Amino acid sequence: MNKKILLTVLILGCFLSTLNQTLLNVALSNLMEVFTVSATTVQWISTGFMLVNGVLIPITAYLMKRFSTRQLFISSMLFLLIGSILCAVSPNFAILLTGRMIQAIGAGIIMPLLMSVVMFIFPPEKRGSMMGLMGLAIIFAPAIAPTLAGFVIEYYSWRWLFIGIIPFVVIVILLAMKYLVNVTGTEKAKLDIVSVILSTVGFGLILYGFSNAGSHGWDDKIVLASILVGVLTIAVFCHRQIKSADPLLNLSVFNYKVFTLTSIINIFVTMMMYADMILLPIYLQNGRGFSAFDAGLLLLPGAIINAFMSPVTGKLFDRFGAKPLFIIGLIFIIPSMWVVTDLTESTTFIFLMVRTIFLRIGLSFITMPLNTAGLNALPKILVTHGTAVNNTVRQIAGAIGTAVVVTVFTAQTTKHAETLLEETPNATAEAVRSLASIFGSSDAYYFMTILAIIAFVLTLFIPSKAKMKQSS
Repeated sequence: MNKKILLTVLILGCFLSTLNQTLLNVALSNLMEVFTVSATTVQWISTGFMLVNGVLIPITAYLMKRFSTRQLFISSMLFLLIGSILCAVSPNFAILLTGRMIQAIGAGIIMPLLMSVVMFIFPPEKRGSMMGLMGLAIIFAPAIAPTLAGFVIEYYSWRWLFIGIIPFVVIVILLAMKYLVNVTGTEKAKLDIVSVILSTVGFGLILYGFSNAGSHGWDDKIVLASILVGVLTIAVFCHRQIKSADPLLNLSVFNYKVFTLTSIINIFVTMMMYADMILLPIYLQNGRGFSAFDAGLLLLPGAIINAFMSPVTGKLFDRFGAKPLFIIGLIFIIPSMWVVTDLTESTTFIFLMVRTIFLRIGLSFITMPLNTAGLNALPKILVTHGTAVNNTVRQIAGAIGTAVVVTVFTAQTTKHAETLLEETPNATAEAVRSLASIFGSSDAYYFMTILAIIAFVLTLFIPSKAKMKQSS
């Protein structure tokens, strides 16, 4: 088996999948105008994608038992292709959203698959470097996505965001057919349909509740009922997994302290990361009147640095372990969140760019080492379940983080708009809207600063590399 060719094909597929996931973040304002939908509705382009991902990922442990690496990878690329074609020709918002959901099925399969392959074909002492290399592809995609999307929206049509991806997906499918080999054996596994329904309904309702809290308010009966029923359904799902002899998602991974801790930190870090990727473009475009291309350019340097730091932090992880890396990362992240809690209409472009570079350096010390540390703590038999749990946690956290931040932003923007109208009755509606949007963004960053501080406290409980060696 040629590990290099195998990894290259998988990473190319993963790159396209991740690129596609983040491509529309700076296009949301544009799509609101094109389809005349509200901010809460258009947010489903991101939230819906993550929801399908989050719902599908628990099933990947089963899929990896049942189907070969080759079958799963080619299937995921075909979903990406069909979804992209549907999005490219979509005449209305409903069809666009359907296309995104189909793309998300492909994305939901590929990330856990790639992580599991790395854990199976490399020994523990090389996994950090390999995950770091994988991180380069996973992080480089969101790095170029905003600028690329901004450029396409500015000079062409948003449809080209999907048309452009199609030929590359076709090439990856052809490469996979020629070069991809199977890494793990298959077995006749039985799918627990009840568990699939429970996880789908549970995660779906929780996400629906959080997403609608922005427009309907937290005291809305449907919002509260959705979240409550969703949480109860997930509790039933978890109980079923614990009792089952062959669970859909093996929750015994949480018996390993390091895995549990890294999963919780993962929730906070992911919430911040996704929320920032949504919030900053909203502030720049709605509050400051920057174009989508400008918003993309601002995010580019930090994201490129993040991508190229990933292999470096992977090597550092293999040498020093997880704890020092997490602490360094959060020392960068906390101030990066705090400095944007007082955004104004004169906050400079360069200041925001430098701040985003600091944030991204911090994230590069955390994102891939976090996954590697958690999975290294598990025995090989639980690795596929570990990757499934890891990715489920990340997708749901990203979706809830986005939903909560947009909720905070929407609620605070409305509140500030009312105050501004009272204080300055002669101001134009446009000026009030822009200023309220800026203040709303600042308030949302207070919430994210608190998340960063909680994550920092949790990292102090992670054992050092020497202690982890002793315990293993």
